[in-house]
Amino acid sequence: MATDLMSVVEATQFRDDVPDFDAGDTVNVHLRVVEGEKERIQQFEGVCLGRRGSGANETFTVRKVSEGTGVERIFPIHSPRIAQIDVKRRGKVRRSKIFFLRDRSGKNARIKERVREN
Repeated sequence: MATDLMSVVEATQFRDDVPDFDAGDTVNVHLRVVEGEKERIQQFEGVCLGRRGSGANETFTVRKVSEGTGVERIFPIHSPRIAQIDVKRRGKVRRSKIFFLRDRSGKNARIKERVREN
């Protein structure tokens, strides 16, 4: 009974505009930031390291290098704070979690682009 009620409540929280992306894809996440009474959109662009979870609890990790320092951020996919997610390029990787990028830098951290599947 309790799990049925939880699944009904979670179903109302899903987003319809989530694009199809996976590990290795370069994504641009538009995030709503509230500062005082003002609200603005902040963009976070980087490589998706992987997705985890399922349903309303699904999250994805994005990594970017900012001024020589690696920055990772975890976003809930169905969060109302996310305005939109843009997929900039598709990466060709063999793994579902590409945490090995943390140890690489420069040209060694490149990901080949996936050719279009038509």
